[in-house]
Amino acid sequence: MKTLLRLIVLLLIMSSSTQLWSQEVDHSYKPLKLNLNEDGSKYIRFITWHQVWGTAQTNSQDQVEVDLMLRRSRFLAYAQISPRFLILTHFGLNSLTAANMHPVGQATTASLFLHDAWAEYKVYKDYLSMGAGLHYWNGISRLTNQSTLNMLTIDAPRFNWPTIGTSDQFARHLGVYAKGKIDRLDYRLAVNQALVNNLDQAIAPDTAQATYLNDGGYVYSGYLNYQFLDKESNKLPFMVGSYLGKKKVFNIGAGFNLHPKGTSSLDTQGDTISHNVSLFGVDAFYDAPLGEGKGAITAYGVYYRYNFGPNYRLAGASDVVGTGNIFYVQTGYLLPEFSSLGRLQFYLAGSYRQFEAFEEAANGVTVGANWFIQGHHAKISLEYQSNKAAATGAERKGLVRMQAAVFL
Repeated sequence: MKTLLRLIVLLLIMSSSTQLWSQEVDHSYKPLKLNLNEDGSKYIRFITWHQVWGTAQTNSQDQVEVDLMLRRSRFLAYAQISPRFLILTHFGLNSLTAANMHPVGQATTASLFLHDAWAEYKVYKDYLSMGAGLHYWNGISRLTNQSTLNMLTIDAPRFNWPTIGTSDQFARHLGVYAKGKIDRLDYRLAVNQALVNNLDQAIAPDTAQATYLNDGGYVYSGYLNYQFLDKESNKLPFMVGSYLGKKKVFNIGAGFNLHPKGTSSLDTQGDTISHNVSLFGVDAFYDAPLGEGKGAITAYGVYYRYNFGPNYRLAGASDVVGTGNIFYVQTGYLLPEFSSLGRLQFYLAGSYRQFEAFEEAANGVTVGANWFIQGHHAKISLEYQSNKAAATGAERKGLVRMQAAVFL
């Protein structure tokens, strides 16, 4: 009798376990949001993400080196404390490697720092909102305002943020901004105080090469885009790289970044000459589903005209950012869904960079793929990059990079 009872209990436990495992698990993404009132109009939302890279490339001894990097580790929170007020705080670190780590995380390269901190006030409906603080409401192009959570490629090229470390803090300025929508015209304008720094190295009097001043000054920037199809949200400044077929978007935009007397050069007598920094861009973005069950396409193109002064080239990125012209394009195709394990997207990107400081142009090509386990919230990416430097006779160099990324 005892044996029979034990057998019945065991069967009941097994039956309960089977029912538990057979239940369908909900894997859909739900925002980390804390409602402050019953209807949810007042809330705090939290976003956190990590992006880990593994990069393989050949060194000067023709040996393949594999390096790991915590490319981004971030935490962002914003609160809609009333229909007319918004506050945002964003901090984290970037590009942590074994070479720049610190035993207790106190080195500059291993420390968390403030990315964004601004407060915003809605002045009149959707037409005008104004804010102030350390902000990311940038000029020049869509990619200069790119979100790092949903890029088409693993990362956007450095030249899309040409003022990082020279007049701003990691693509953020301290200033005031205005944003809004007028019918289908979306705009953002900002007046900022320039960073005072020593990023550019001292120059010799006979080079006549422009370099950034350490006198600060003011920076004026803006980006306007006309949204022909679906309208995009501008609650936050971070622009989407690929909607994965969830929207049908076609935008044409133009932007600028002006820094009066932002750089200087020396003439042959050693006298200082000031130069106005003027950076302009025009771009177009298309992202749309191709039909029921047929996948989706993403396409983007931008032209930059950068003028930092004569023969300017950024120290450490001499054929990536400088006075001259840049063309950049990217396109991607999201395959129709064929597996419950995720979706696959292939992409191709290329750049052409012609700068005053070099006789030859530089160019780069990128091919890659994204495996979306849960959309942009959990994905694995693999890409190959090939770059031809601007130096005369330079050989093409390639690298393979893999990324694992999760954001909640």
